[in-house]
Amino acid sequence: MGVDYEIRPTRYDPRFPNQNQTVHCWQYYVDYFKCAKELANEDPSKQRICDQFQNAYRMLCPASWVNKWDEQRESGIFPADINE
Repeated sequence: MGVDYEIRPTRYDPRFPNQNQTVHCWQYYVDYFKCAKELANEDPSKQRICDQFQNAYRMLCPASWVNKWDEQRESGIFPADINE
C-alpha cells in the first residue's frame, strides 16, 4: 500500500541557476529535515510548509540515495548538520 503523490516539477530556485540536479537533491533533502525539526512542535497545518522541500527531494533524488541518507541520519553519521 503506497502513498499517492502528485508529481510536479520543482520551481526555479535562484540559489542554483546552472547547477547539476545533485546539488538540488541534497539541499532539498537537508532543508526538509531542518524545516521538519524546526516546526516539529507546531500546529500540523504549519508543518505543511515543509512539504515543498519533501516533494522536491522525492522528485529529484534517487531512492537509493534517500535510503542511504535516512540510514545515516538514524545512525547519527549524516554529514550535514540538520540541527542548526
